[in-house]
Amino acid sequence: MSAILSHNSLETAAPEWLQLVRGKVESLRYGVVQIVVHDNQVTQIERTEKTRFDSAKTEILRPHTSA
Repeated sequence: MSAILSHNSLETAAPEWLQLVRGKVESLRYGVVQIVVHDNQVTQIERTEKTRFDSAKTEILRPHTSA
């Protein structure tokens, strides 16, 4: 007999670190989430977020220099 778990039951059964990772990934637009493990235990979660600019918008932000 196989058990089918719903999304809600996974959230209640998930360890705390997994819920933290899920939250960091869901709120991240561009970037990296790293999980650091020591002796089979999650010891650290790192999140690096990047900000990207549209090339047309960055043209407006650049100072115009005349030659």
